[in-house]
Amino acid sequence: MRHLIFTCSLALGIFGHSVTLWAELDERPLSINIVPAFPDLQWPAWLTGEEEGQARKILPIVVTGAGDGTNRLFVASQYGTIFFFRNSPETKQVTTFLDIRDRVAFDDKENEEGFLGLAFHPQFAKNGQLFVFYTPKDEPRRSVISRFRVSAEDANRADPNSEEILLTVPEPYWNHNGGTVAFGPDGYLYIALGDGGAGKDPHKNGQNLQTLLGTILRIDIDHHENDRLYAIPADNPFVGKDSARGEIWAYGLRNVWRHSFDRKTGDCWAADVGQDTWEEINLIRRGGNYGWNLREGRHAFGPEGSKPREDLIEPIWEYGREYGKSITGGHVYRGKKVPELVGAYLYADYVSGHLWALWCNTQTGEVTANRTLRTQGAPVMTFGEDDQGEVYFTSPQGDILKFSSQ
Repeated sequence: MRHLIFTCSLALGIFGHSVTLWAELDERPLSINIVPAFPDLQWPAWLTGEEEGQARKILPIVVTGAGDGTNRLFVASQYGTIFFFRNSPETKQVTTFLDIRDRVAFDDKENEEGFLGLAFHPQFAKNGQLFVFYTPKDEPRRSVISRFRVSAEDANRADPNSEEILLTVPEPYWNHNGGTVAFGPDGYLYIALGDGGAGKDPHKNGQNLQTLLGTILRIDIDHHENDRLYAIPADNPFVGKDSARGEIWAYGLRNVWRHSFDRKTGDCWAADVGQDTWEEINLIRRGGNYGWNLREGRHAFGPEGSKPREDLIEPIWEYGREYGKSITGGHVYRGKKVPELVGAYLYADYVSGHLWALWCNTQTGEVTANRTLRTQGAPVMTFGEDDQGEVYFTSPQGDILKFSSQ
């Protein structure tokens, strides 16, 4: 159906005023096929549980190309292993690229920890560098962002002994770790960190610029600075401020899962998982405060949230519990195989399996369409892109699915 409804609020500038927009919103279901991308793909017996005689979830947490011209697709499991295979529907076999299960903590009862993020350096073909986000086995509880390098002896494997830990962030609880690492069009690494966990942000990390929790960071991994193995870009919004960490690019976020960059426009999209009632989608701007834990979606949260604040950026989109309980952010589709989806931000709900395609003018903040692709199905763990811009999504059971025109 088409409705005239409130579509989005967008803060202009760094801390601008919110602009409320009204537009004709297209909510008609969109007929798109969802099909297995690699129907004959075989996971290792240790991963499936076949060796122990008991079925085990695969947990494919990241899907990405490496941008190196090899037409390989890389899939990381939450247990701590990265695999790759030829990006072809006929693919059957996977090859282990990096195995760091010896240092990654994962417990199915505390399932927001483990191996959570992977990004290849924009010059990976030349320098063999990749970056990962994981929670380690040893105490204290923390998140780790590390650099690994391709083995000097085998170009098809990363060297597990090459790890350089760039950053560690203490985590008070096992949940809300965030975990996305992604390179922006500026060549810097953007890192999403949750608010530290528990519920309702008890330590008020979301509004505290002296902690890295509840933020998206932006760091320069090609340069060193002082005793760090990275540098802080000079144009980061809080550089030089004693009351803030210079690494922070945006804050006031609860648990971003995931953020990504539109490969055409460079816009950064982030899906933030809600607390009680609202799931939200944000366009990430330099220095932006996205409101948590004063706001949940476009709504006041807690007694402090009802006070007027002109510096908070409202989400461009939200949905309530009738559609799901945990948003899984995706990508703006820029592939060629499904022209009906070009320019749409593809996202899902982990609990309900609902899938949508959302179109938004990111300059004005006007959402023009939010069209359903699927109303229910298996949980959607993550989305990913190959080097051609085709989009995939996964289920915990190990399915890698894609979209196709009818």
